[in-house]
Amino acid sequence: MADAGEVLLLNGPNLGRLGTRRPEVYGTTTLPEVVDDLAALLAGHGLGLRAVQDECEGHLIKAVHAAADGGCAGAIVNPGALMMNGWGLHDALEDFPPPWIEVHISNIWAREPFRHTSVLSPLADGVICGLGVEGYRLAALALARKAGRA
Repeated sequence: MADAGEVLLLNGPNLGRLGTRRPEVYGTTTLPEVVDDLAALLAGHGLGLRAVQDECEGHLIKAVHAAADGGCAGAIVNPGALMMNGWGLHDALEDFPPPWIEVHISNIWAREPFRHTSVLSPLADGVICGLGVEGYRLAALALARKAGRA
């Protein structure tokens, strides 16, 4: 369970393959490297990190509910392809009280047209895309500021 001193990092389908899946699009940094980097960055602001990656939307929804019930400081959400049709995740995030930021490693608007619409973005406090894994760091810093920890 998350708490007010913790940020939820939620990564959807295929993001566990960062570093090996389409490195020309997503880079060579692995998800464990992203998690370690964010944990260190947030620790410098007095915040912990709870990282969840799953291929299954239902497991991601359970993680959102647990974090919401725990009163966490916020969330960084890279839904992967669930951005286009993850209505269950949409409903869970609609009920998520802390601020959260949607992150995409690639520039979704420079890619295939089916990637141009996110069912989640209208709910997010902000959206970062196209900056590679640096987008996760920027989201973490924004949440630390919103939590009064920066």
